[in-house]
Amino acid sequence: MRADDTIQCHVLVIGSGGAGARAAIEADQYGETVLVSKSLAGKGGCTPMAEGGYNAVLSAQDSCMLHEEDTLRGGAYLNDPELVRLLVAESPARFAELLSWGALFDVTSLNEPAQRSFGGQRFPRTCYAGDRSGHEMMLTLLERLRESGVQLLQEMTVIDLLISDNRVIGAVALDTKSEMTIIHAASTILATGGGTRMFDISTNSATGTGDGFALGYRAGAELIDMEMVQFHPTGAVYPYDARGRLVTEAVRGEGGVLLNSRGERFMARYDPARMELSTRDVVARAIATEIEEGRGTPHKGVYLDVTHLSAATIEERLPVMLEQFLKFGVDIRKEPMEVAPTAHHMMGGLRISPQCCTTVPGLFACGEVTGGVHGANRLGGNALADTQVFGRRAGEAAGQARNVSTRIDPLQVKELEERREEYFNGSIPPWSVVRKLQRAMWEGAGIFRTASSLHHTKVILDEVSSAPLRAATAETCIECFTARNLCCAASLVVRSALLRPESRGAHVRRDISPRWDAATSPYGHTYISRSREGIESRQVIE
Repeated sequence: MRADDTIQCHVLVIGSGGAGARAAIEADQYGETVLVSKSLAGKGGCTPMAEGGYNAVLSAQDSCMLHEEDTLRGGAYLNDPELVRLLVAESPARFAELLSWGALFDVTSLNEPAQRSFGGQRFPRTCYAGDRSGHEMMLTLLERLRESGVQLLQEMTVIDLLISDNRVIGAVALDTKSEMTIIHAASTILATGGGTRMFDISTNSATGTGDGFALGYRAGAELIDMEMVQFHPTGAVYPYDARGRLVTEAVRGEGGVLLNSRGERFMARYDPARMELSTRDVVARAIATEIEEGRGTPHKGVYLDVTHLSAATIEERLPVMLEQFLKFGVDIRKEPMEVAPTAHHMMGGLRISPQCCTTVPGLFACGEVTGGVHGANRLGGNALADTQVFGRRAGEAAGQARNVSTRIDPLQVKELEERREEYFNGSIPPWSVVRKLQRAMWEGAGIFRTASSLHHTKVILDEVSSAPLRAATAETCIECFTARNLCCAASLVVRSALLRPESRGAHVRRDISPRWDAATSPYGHTYISRSREGIESRQVIE
C-alpha cells in the first residue's frame, strides 16, 4: 500500500496485548475501530506470557481497602492514588466479564474462583488458570475481537504518530515489506506494552522494544517515573538462550523456597516476616546480593525449590514450569531450579488521567506503556487487572471523543519516507546497536545504580542513538525503526534515573544513603517530555 493510501477510522488502537484488545473491544461500540498489531495478534507482548494471575477482591474476608493499601505500600507510595482506587474497585467486574466471555480459571470445590497468595499482599487475591493465566485471557479476548467489528491489521509496525494542530490524528505504519500505510483517526490509543528488551536479560518477547514510550515522547506527551523498571526476582539462568525466561511468582505463591549455595533460606536476612512472598523489588535485590557476595550457584543464580510439594500439586498448579524445566533437563519435582533476576516490567510511562487521556489531545494510553498505577514497584497479579480496567476505560473515553476536523501534514509523511530511505543507505546493522545498548543498560542502569554508572550509560546511549543504521533488506527496515525506539526509551530511563536523588522501590542508588523511608520521601513523580523534565515535590501528611 502506498503512503498516499489512507485508512479512516474513529478509533485507532496500537498494540494487541491484553490492554489493546480490551480497548478495541470497548471502542468498537462507538464507531469504526482499527487495531494495529506489530506481531500476530495474541502472539506478541507480555499478556500471553503472563503466568501468575489476576488480582481481584472476591472474598468477604478481603477488602478493596486492603488491596489499595497493599498496592500503595508495594509501590513505595509513588502510585497515583486515584488510579489505584480505580484499579482495585473495577478489577472484580472486569474479571467477571472475562468469565462471562468464556475464560476458564481454576475454581475451588465450591465452584468459586480459586485465589493464591502473591508477594506483598496480605490476602490470597490472585485468580489463576494454572500458570498460564495470561494465555487464557488472550484466547478469550481474541475470540471476543473476532466477534466484533474491529478491523485487525497484523504484522504492521507503527513508526510514528501523526500530529496536526498539536493533537494526535492517527499514525503511520509499515508492513513486513516496509510498505507504508497511513491511518487517520479521531482518537488514538497507545497500548504497546513495555520495553525491557533494552536490558541484556529480559522476560519480554522480541516485541518489547519500548515503541510506545518513544512514539508518545516524540508526539510531545509527558512521561513519568521512567526510572522505575521492575526486575523480576526469578528468571531462568541456563541454558544460555533461555536466560531471563520467566519463572512465575506462582512458584513462590505455591510454597517454593529460595536457597543459596550453602542451603540457607536467605530471605530471612532481608524480610523475615514475608520471606519469599516479599515484594519483587526486595526479593530481586536479595538474590542479586547473595550472588554478588559469593553465595550463588554455579550458574550465577540461587535455588528455587518446590521438591517438598507433592508431585500432584506441581503437575496441577505449575504445569508450564514443569514442562519448561524438563526441556532444560531439570525435573522440578525432584530437584531445585536455578534462578536470578531478569528485567521484567516498566512501572513508568505516559502520564494519564483516570479516563486514560495523555497530555496530548487525541492520544490515550493504557497498560504497561502508562505510569502512575504501579508506582515504584508493581505487585504480581496487578498487571493483568490493569490491562482490563484501563483497557476498557481507554476504549470508552476514546470512543466517546468527538471527531475533530483535521488534515494530515504531507511534510510529516514525506519526512518518514525519507527516513526509511536513509536506512537503506546506512552502514551499521541495527542488531549491533541493540546489543551494545543492552549490555550498557544491564551494567549501568540495572538493579543497582550510581550517578557515575548512569552518566557512563548515557554517553553510550547518545553514541548509539546517532549511529547510521542500515537496513539490509526491505523486511529488516522495521528493525531500524524499532532500534531507534529502543534507544529513545532507554535514554528516558537513564535521564529519569538521574533526576531521582534517592533509592525508592525498584530504583536503587548505591551512592546515596537513605535519609527517609518511602512513606516520608519528599519526592513525587519524575517527569520528562520534549519541553521539560524534573521531579515533583511531595506533601507528606504526618
